[in-house]
Amino acid sequence: MKILHTADWHLGKRLDSFSRMDEQLLVMEEIIQLADQQEVDLVLIAGDLFDTFNPGVEAIELFYKTIKRLAKNGTRPVIAIAGNHDSPNLIDAPDPLARASGIILIGHPNAVVTPFTAEGFSVLRSDNGFIELNLEGYNYPIRILHTAYANEVRLKQYLGEDKEVQLNKALAENWQKLAETYCDEKGVNILTAHLYMNKMGSPLIDEPDGEKPIKIGNADLIYSESIPAQIQYTALGHIHGFKNIGSPEKPVVYASSPLCYSFAEAGQTKYVSIVNAVPNTHVTFERIALQQGKPLVRKSFDDIDQCLTWLSEHPETLVELTLKSETFLKAEDRKLIYQTHPGIVYLIPVVQHDKQNPLDAKEINLTQDISALFQDYFKSKNANQAPNDDILNLFREILNS
Repeated sequence: MKILHTADWHLGKRLDSFSRMDEQLLVMEEIIQLADQQEVDLVLIAGDLFDTFNPGVEAIELFYKTIKRLAKNGTRPVIAIAGNHDSPNLIDAPDPLARASGIILIGHPNAVVTPFTAEGFSVLRSDNGFIELNLEGYNYPIRILHTAYANEVRLKQYLGEDKEVQLNKALAENWQKLAETYCDEKGVNILTAHLYMNKMGSPLIDEPDGEKPIKIGNADLIYSESIPAQIQYTALGHIHGFKNIGSPEKPVVYASSPLCYSFAEAGQTKYVSIVNAVPNTHVTFERIALQQGKPLVRKSFDDIDQCLTWLSEHPETLVELTLKSETFLKAEDRKLIYQTHPGIVYLIPVVQHDKQNPLDAKEINLTQDISALFQDYFKSKNANQAPNDDILNLFREILNS
């Protein structure tokens, strides 16, 4: 049985003022093509389907079109759970209609999916946070423990636990109960969740830049050791870089986001995970690199001509540009930079000061000409760096008005 695991689509996400919708269209098409080329039997999407609780029309339309094509008219099951960026009610709302296309949408943790039959599979059994499917062509079922995102308080309410009980313990006990009830060695057993999980004793994994954090302190960390022994593969969402925090025999995998969504992710390769599973045997999995999406690049220059040359040679990038100079960036240079490259997300001018000549304190002559007084004031606030002509002209314009 072949499973495609992906996560953290963040459809509708922007990078500052830059829309990523065109790139998302391309990478969704790439994931669909990979699912078909790899002839996968099931698709798992482990949360953060959208970037906001109220996504735009374009993002919603792209999501529905993508999962419908992944489902191949009901012949291939697609299971998508909500992440911390998603509205659980928005994810749940189309579920009755989605099932007709072989799509199972799970917005809340501990949700119960009503059993149904689609063209290529059927949901045999269901419980709070659990479903069992029978896929056409296989004489064994696949069982999936599912935990959509919820904050600590809400998750403990769903689990019926006292709020003083550690979240890790509450989840572990709930998963173990489900695994002991349903997950024997006669089927494939999978866990999918959107949460911050780490291996006990390992360094903490950094949450993505711009991501709504779901790890607050260390009191309620969720450890991979909480995963029941019956589970053969754990499909996680939330961390945007590909990472297996489990073992080769029992993978616990963050599949990564399909695109680089912040400059902290610049240079990362993005993946989907293709899992091969049979009952009572260690799974194998392969990460397949995604090719679509503009590269995010952080560049720093101290020469304007070198900067312009590089920008003209790399037009299909999104750039965080740091420009170091001995004086403040001139308006004409700033204009030339933006004219040379359409993808400058951030332009950070840095004035380099002479460390050998620290600013000496001096008395300011308040009777001098106002322009000279302004220059002295400016230097006092900018490590003895004098204002350039653009700034002086702007000051005189304000003064004359």
